[in-house]
Parts: sequence; C-alpha cells; structure tokens
Amino acid sequence: MDGLETLRLIMRRTPLPVILFSTHSKEGGYATLKALAFGAIDFLAKPKDAAAGRLDEIADQLIAKIKVAKRAVGRKLPPAVIEEAAAPKKEARAPLPPRRVIAIGISTGGPNALQFVLSQIPADFLSTILIVQHMPEGFTEMFAKRLDECCALDIHEARSGDLLLAGRVLICPGNRHMMVRRMPRRDMVVLSDGAPVNGHRPSADVLFHSVAQEFGLTAVGVLMTGMGDDGAAGLGAIKAAGGMTIAQSEDTCVVSGMPRAAILKGYANKIIPLEGLSSYLVSNYGAERGATDKAEKNEKLEKNDKNERTPVSSQRG
Repeated sequence: MDGLETLRLIMRRTPLPVILFSTHSKEGGYATLKALAFGAIDFLAKPKDAAAGRLDEIADQLIAKIKVAKRAVGRKLPPAVIEEAAAPKKEARAPLPPRRVIAIGISTGGPNALQFVLSQIPADFLSTILIVQHMPEGFTEMFAKRLDECCALDIHEARSGDLLLAGRVLICPGNRHMMVRRMPRRDMVVLSDGAPVNGHRPSADVLFHSVAQEFGLTAVGVLMTGMGDDGAAGLGAIKAAGGMTIAQSEDTCVVSGMPRAAILKGYANKIIPLEGLSSYLVSNYGAERGATDKAEKNEKLEKNDKNERTPVSSQRG
C-alpha cells in the first residue's frame, strides 16, 4: 500500500490523529490535500535537502505537531471527505459589495473544517469571506482550487488588489500577510511580506486587526480550530470596534488552542459548534440587508428588554 491507501485503512478501522510528512512539490501538494480530506489532521513539508538528512530546521515544528496530535487522541475529528461531490456550476453574477466582511483564522484541523463549513454556504451569499489558514507557501493555491471545485462559492488564493465582493472567498497565500483597505470605488485586499506575527506568516491577528480598523461595525471575526493563540488579540480588536466575534466551540475543534485563548479573554461574542457555523453565517450575513437588519434589531431589543427587567437596588436618602 502507498501512504494514501494506508491512511484510508487507518481511518476506516481505527481512526487516529495522523500527521503527513509531505514533499514540497506540486504532486506532493495534491497528495497532501487529498490525505487531509481522508482524515489526516496536519502535515509538515519536507525541506528541499531532506534526503541529505538536514531536518534540524523543522525539528521543533515536527515535535510541536506530534504533541498536538497526542492531545487530539479521542477527540471528535472533522468528518473525512472520502467521496467528494462537485459543487453546482457557478452562474455569473453581478459584482456586488459585500453585506459583511467575515474574517476567519484557522490552523490545525482547518482544511476539513473549512470544507465542511464552506460547502454548506450557497453561491448567492451576500458577504465576503477572508481566510488565514496556517499553511506553507505553495500549498494554499492548490487548497483554494480544491475548495472552489467542491463549494458553490467563488474561492481562490488572494492577490493584492482583489476586490471584496459578495459570494467571494479569498485565502491568504502561504508566507504572506493579508490585510484589507477601504477605497473610494471598491474595497480590496493587500498582501505584505511583513515579519511573522505570533510565529506565523500568514497571521490571523494581522487580518483581524486590519478588518477591525477598516470595517468596524460591519466586521465579523471567526476563530476556528488550531494550536497556539494567533488571532485572539485580533478578535478582541474586532469586538472593541463593535463587530461580531465568533469562536468555534472547543469540543468540536481538533485542537482548541486558538479559540480557547480568545474565549478565556472574553473576546468571543458567540461560541458555536462546527456543525452550526455555516447556518449561522447564512442566516445572519447571507440575507438581504433589510431582513438581516430586522433580525439584528430584534436581538438588540430583546437584550434591552431583559436589562430593563433586571431589578436594581434602590438607594435611600
């Protein structure tokens, strides 16, 4: 058996957290993404001189991933996508400004979790989605193409100058940072080669801070499965700017470090399980502006009514 067939057998008979040691090539990239769909939780790209035994530069990364995999034993892993169905053919649509700008930060366990969520969002979704997935350079383009093939949304790897449009999903390229800019005519993404943040490039914190600064009240931040705390501070910035912040529930994460860091600091307005994320995004940010505003207004009225009914101790002179 080759590696993929071995992985199929492991996941079918005795599901375990599996880490891939991948060749950094086009063929190796496609095989890696297919293995992630089969249920592997993470991968590490071999350095180009791996055949010479020079693995020192990735030793710490491999050790960290093994420790994370150990913690994932017994957790409910994202559903493996053994049989993939092609998404309905996308119809050309007029480019519309987005209802909301939804920024997602995600890491370990992300590929399957993202495919699970995005495949349930229809093509006529009225918001735009920007994604930072911790993934090496060269893999994100293939990952975006894979998602585009099995999802109704328009998904591709981001380039500087790409417009923010309703129904469009942009994935940050590996080894770049992604930010947003509000422009007189159209809003767009801008890529940079800034220093790593929280040890990552791309970094969810960079995207979240940018979205908070540029879009404030219309920003939505979503922090999903992953190790470390990248994105927690940025989610706090979105909340402080008046935007909506969401964390994936810890029990549905392969690794709960990233959302947990934000939850413990009180930065998450809502905690939603993986299986509920797509329906929440569609019902709140995929509808016509009037319908969504009405729902948000009703939610605020309910909160105000609840506060008014809360008894307050009176002071006596």
